[in-house]
Amino acid sequence: MAGSSLLALIDDIAAILDDVALMSKVAAKKTAGVLGDDLALNAQQVSGVKAERELPVVWAVAVGSLKNKAVLVPAALAISAFAPWAITPLLMAGGAYLCFEGFEKLAHPYLHADEQAAHLGQLADAISDPDVDLVALEKDKIKGAIRTDFILSAEIIVISLGTVAGAPFGQQVTVLAGIAVVMTVGVYGLVAGIVKMDDAGLYLSQRGGAVTRAVGQVLLAAAPKLMKLLSVVGTLAMFMVGGGILTHGLPGAHEVIQHAAEAVGGLAGVGPALAWLTPSVLDGLAGLAAGALALAAVGLGGRLLRLLKGRG
Repeated sequence: MAGSSLLALIDDIAAILDDVALMSKVAAKKTAGVLGDDLALNAQQVSGVKAERELPVVWAVAVGSLKNKAVLVPAALAISAFAPWAITPLLMAGGAYLCFEGFEKLAHPYLHADEQAAHLGQLADAISDPDVDLVALEKDKIKGAIRTDFILSAEIIVISLGTVAGAPFGQQVTVLAGIAVVMTVGVYGLVAGIVKMDDAGLYLSQRGGAVTRAVGQVLLAAAPKLMKLLSVVGTLAMFMVGGGILTHGLPGAHEVIQHAAEAVGGLAGVGPALAWLTPSVLDGLAGLAAGALALAAVGLGGRLLRLLKGRG
């Protein structure tokens, strides 16, 4: 009896772990859209920091990220336990914010070109001026990166919560805590690698062997291109993930997308590929449209507030 009970317990634990692993994989897949932008944003946050201070800055932001998640995970679990009805609205709000952030990122160079140029000029002047307090500049960068991380971490946790909303509480704790730790280690480990890639390339390019120098030159050339690629991929992923959240939450929208995928799936030769691509493309287009509407609404709201303040 004891032996069979032990085997049953082991089987139950294995089943739970299998469920946790499966839900973690689903949650990680759904939150992956945030990570490309997360990587690019956090790697950009250490631009302008001296080379020897890049890794300490990344470490400081990573610690701040863990503190953010230490607040967000219990808050998400509390929502799941006491206000599960709020999960879908939070997911929709998170999806809309992702779309807004992606579209604002596309529109920013056109809407705020002068502001962006002024910021870059100020940053360059601050770095070149020996009288500027670089410690204070570094602390400001760290604080800004941690604020950015809080928003992105909230999106990751809310999306993960939506994945495990119907699971037992213990599995929710395991999945959310696991996602929080894995995402933090993964993101900031990659950020550290990205920001030091050019230093590694410079070091190798100055070594003796021809092959070593060639590898160094490749790394030097690849570092800025990788940053740009991460930014582009992250923006696309934000539209697809955010749009996917919205289309799943809007009644009938997901079914329309599925019917469209089934319709093109019947085409000879390219049908299976089109059926696989269509949902992502339509989710991305929906996200793009939602982002444009959200940006327009925010702009209109800002104008109305300034108008009301002017009259007051």
